[in-house]
Amino acid sequence: MIGSRTLTGQVIDGRKIAGDLKAEVVGEARDLKAAGVTAGIATVLIGGDAASHAYERRIARTAAALGVTWRQHRLAAGVSQARVLAEIGRLNADPAVSGILVLRPVPAHISEEDIFTALDPVKDIEAVHPENAGLLALGRPRYVPSTPAAVFHVLDTWLAAAGEDPAEFYHRSLIAVVGRSNNVGKPAVSLAYDRQAAVESVDEWASRAGRLGFHTRRADVLIAAAGVPGLIKAEHVRAGAVVLDVGINQVTDPATGASRLVGDVDYDAVVPRVRAITPVPGGIGPVTDVQLLRNTVAAARGAIRARAA
Repeated sequence: MIGSRTLTGQVIDGRKIAGDLKAEVVGEARDLKAAGVTAGIATVLIGGDAASHAYERRIARTAAALGVTWRQHRLAAGVSQARVLAEIGRLNADPAVSGILVLRPVPAHISEEDIFTALDPVKDIEAVHPENAGLLALGRPRYVPSTPAAVFHVLDTWLAAAGEDPAEFYHRSLIAVVGRSNNVGKPAVSLAYDRQAAVESVDEWASRAGRLGFHTRRADVLIAAAGVPGLIKAEHVRAGAVVLDVGINQVTDPATGASRLVGDVDYDAVVPRVRAITPVPGGIGPVTDVQLLRNTVAAARGAIRARAA
């Protein structure tokens, strides 16, 4: 259970944590450049999904700030599977590209599985290729997907600031992960296992069955990653828990028509109950962006080692 040192309602500043992490990645990218290598990320965007376009812009800004080159590759929504695979093949062969990110969602007629399998595993910085997903599940990751990596970087950073011993904290804690996506929920479970915490995985179906609170109210750490705005209410959270909200959902006020971003957590209702919580926006998102570019730099470093072998 949570220790006696309580920080009820503390808001974890993801932008501050991201800023500190940026300084590390800038140094890593600078060292690579001194060795004659520039890390480069290529994004592949198929169609016109608004959230994907917004994420693409964030990647461009973060890459520029960190000294990583960015290449934009956009394909029409009606593009053929063969054309997408050909584009992936060209990026696999391009020595200036160290990391490839296929932005999701992809159109329904495109096989996500086939695209991910076509990626060069060394350039697959989100660990969606079967080889990389398997290594992650085995606890020997080549890369940790950026969002779950950000979740645990934020948690580890907060634990240090709170004076907690991370190993002791994880050994005594139950971590509940709400959401089972391949890019967030499942990898987050693997990372919690790696820290030797007790782990429970549920999704929105538990809510539909009226059982969500049964699982989440016992958790010392609650990771909300279901992609359902406001799914986690006050009654779902144990007093004194740490809540990490991964959800980024755009909602529209029916009265005004104004849009805003909200998380999977009903923030105003939950914040009085918790020891610490990440907001949306300004929590996990900024750290995710930096972690993605950190993986890109790591991929460039790995390519150097591969050429030297």
